[in-house]
Order: sequence, then C-alpha cells, then structure tokens
Amino acid sequence: MVDAIILTKVCGLLDWIASKRIQPEIGVAIDSLVEAKELVCSTEQRKKLINISPATIDRLLKTYRKRPVGKGHSYTKPGTLLKTQIPVRTFADWTENKVGFFEINLCGHDGGLAKGDFSWTLNFVDVKVQWTEQVAVFNKAQIHVFAGIKTIRGRLPYPFLGYNSDSGSEFINHQLYRYSIAEKITFTRGRSGKKNDNAFVEEKNDSVVRRWVGYGRYDTVEQFAVLNEFYAVLRLYTNFFLPVMKLKEKVRIGSKVIKRYDKPTTPYQRILKAEDVSEEVKARLRKQYKTLNLVLLKRQIDTILKRLKPTPVR
Repeated sequence: MVDAIILTKVCGLLDWIASKRIQPEIGVAIDSLVEAKELVCSTEQRKKLINISPATIDRLLKTYRKRPVGKGHSYTKPGTLLKTQIPVRTFADWTENKVGFFEINLCGHDGGLAKGDFSWTLNFVDVKVQWTEQVAVFNKAQIHVFAGIKTIRGRLPYPFLGYNSDSGSEFINHQLYRYSIAEKITFTRGRSGKKNDNAFVEEKNDSVVRRWVGYGRYDTVEQFAVLNEFYAVLRLYTNFFLPVMKLKEKVRIGSKVIKRYDKPTTPYQRILKAEDVSEEVKARLRKQYKTLNLVLLKRQIDTILKRLKPTPVR
C-alpha cells in the first residue's frame, strides 16, 4: 500500500500541481526530501510511489488540493501606431517547432482597484519547450516593459529568436520595434481581442503567476522588489523541476472536443531533447541542474512569499 504521508510531502514539494505532472517527478522529489533529511523512505516505498498512477494520486489526495480564487482584469490598450508594420502572427513567419520563439504578455496586480501605479508581471513562455520567465515591472510604461524584456532575454539559456505579443501599446511601440529589427528578433502580434492567439502565455498567467502571487494589489516599491526576488528563484523551480503537458491536438467529434497532450516533461528535459539547441547550451544546463536543490528552492520560495503582503483594498 502507498504511504499517503510520503505522497503528501512529495505533492507539497511540487506545489500540488496536477497528478499527471507530479507522477514523472516523484522519484526526484523523494530523493531530494531524503537528502535534506526531511523524509525517511524505504526502497520498497519508493518503488511503489514512482509506479503510482495519476488517478490513484488524485483519489488519495483530493481533499488537499489548493484552489486559487479571484479574477483579474484586462488593461490592454491598442497600440495603433505600428500595427501596419508589425505583422499578425502567421505560420509563415513564426514557427512553433524551433526553440527560442516566445509568447509574451503582462499580468496586472491591481487587487481589483484599477487606479494609480501598481506592479505587473511580464510573462514569457517558449512555445516549443515551455520554458517560462517572469519579471515584475512597475506600471505599463513602455520604458519599463522594454527593460523587463531585456532582463528576461539576459536570463535565457539559449538565443531569443522571436516573440508574439498582444496589440497593447506597451508592446506595439517604436522603441521595441527598432530593438527587434536591430537584434534580428522576429516580432509579431496577435489580433486585437483574440486571447487564443497567445494561448500558451495566457495559460501561464493562471498556472504560474496567479497560482503563486494571487490576485492581490502590489503597489509599493517593497512589494515590487519582493516580486522580482521571488521570480528569480521561481524560474529555477518551474523550469527544472515541474513537468508540463503540451497540447498536441484538439479533435472535434460531433459536439465533443477531445484534447490530447504529450508526456509530462520539464522544460529543462525538453531542451535536452531538442535537436536545434546546441550541445554547449545543454552542457551548461546539465551543470546548473546538478547544483540545484529542489527542497531548498521550495523553502526559499515559501520564505519569500511570506514577505509578499498585498496592499489592503477598500
């Protein structure tokens, strides 16, 4: 019989993500907990746990799941100035089969009060390997968004080839347009009001940003600094240790839509399997992975989040 106490600790370490995503990382999580002396697990127990099915995980731990609540707002204001020069994303100029092409957008932290300045999360997701990056920017001024994009580009472990944004003026502006041309970065935009054009990053707004920092208002310099301290650690935790499932196809049979996903795999593992990523990049990531401690990362995340207190909104 599976030890539910051990399973609870494993799921907690992996932030209670979906059971299908937890299952491939159970062995890594157990080993990390044992190494940190936070868990005693026999060889037999470990074997049973790594062979457990996602359905059994759901059945045993269904009462422990976290349920994020709240609702965000859309603040996108159309940037009409360059719409004729920045093309709408098409299959001709944008590939989802090459590492380095990202969907990007902003997620606001207004706490339901759309007044004054407050922090935003600039969110990046690589369409092929699902590598994600986040950085906080203080208000949507073009200069701050531009600085955030350059910060994220500097963190990426591989070349930044292209990105697709919504049609907001924080992205559709001369500064970013000239930068993209000078750096030979493909820059495309989604259609106004069409969230499905950036479906991957919209999903990450919920599964990463809202899941962790919620729907509170963050409008102080101190909160802004804590957000960025948090994201610097979160990127390692999510990209190296949390498996993701990527939609492979969506088939309509009568009135029913069937979605098929690929095998749950971490972004790090996806990069190692990618043929268009250099061996130099892969070697550097393998070396970095060996230095990371899953338990320590989760502990750092929990500690930082205790300091992130939303501003009361009346």
